Amino acid sequence: MLEFLHLSHQFEGSTSENEDSHLSHHRNNDIFTGDPRSKHAFLQLERITHDLYFKQLPRNLIRCAQSEYKIIRNIQRLLREQPDIVVRRTDKSKVFYIGKVDDFERKAQEYMLKTQAYVEVTNGRCPLADNLHAVQTLLDYLMAKNVITRKQHNKLLLNLNKLELGHYHGLPKSRKSGTPLQPIIASINAPATLVSKFLNDFLAPMFLQVARKITFINGIDVVRKLEKYVSDGRFKSATKFITADVTDLYTMIPRQGALETFA
Repeated sequence: MLEFLHLSHQFEGSTSENEDSHLSHHRNNDIFTGDPRSKHAFLQLERITHDLYFKQLPRNLIRCAQSEYKIIRNIQRLLREQPDIVVRRTDKSKVFYIGKVDDFERKAQEYMLKTQAYVEVTNGRCPLADNLHAVQTLLDYLMAKNVITRKQHNKLLLNLNKLELGHYHGLPKSRKSGTPLQPIIASINAPATLVSKFLNDFLAPMFLQVARKITFINGIDVVRKLEKYVSDGRFKSATKFITADVTDLYTMIPRQGALETFA
């Protein structure tokens, strides 16, 4: 595995003729308003831009750019010579991760096996039509029972031209040991997405009302509750602040248990 940080483009000096031509093109195409102050401001900006464009770069910056350019060329050669290598954007950072295709596939299979929340399509038959039919049948049933109105029924159906199958892909978490994959669920245009959003908008206020005392809304809310905790005399020298990182939060919640909770 090879991990690398931000890579800059190569610094290459241009000829004076090209630079002058480039700036002249913009200068000749400038559009000034009739306001003299605006014209003066544009001229000042042009002069500053010109000075910055022709200013000699510091030697250490040139060396840095040349070094990073060599890194880029080495990576490009590596990718050409080894087709089993893949480049992926990492989770929650602006860096890239280079790894073997087999490693990504193995980690994805392990995650799917552990969560039992995904099904691999191996027979070449896309289940998108089945998913859409299930959602349409459910909405038709709810409308027939007057649970939802026709307007709600139509609003909960996605545009067929944008419809796509919800799918999983993983982004490597380079900060953690073993570089596990952060599951990303691409389902914004899946058949049941609008239904899920409708249920969330309907159920979230009820949940927040019940759990308000033990729920932090934002940073200010945390500070206020801590201040109340102290003013109530509950803060002790032995008080511990504990944070927890729930693994596979959404996929590991039993669906039947969630339904029984809201029943």
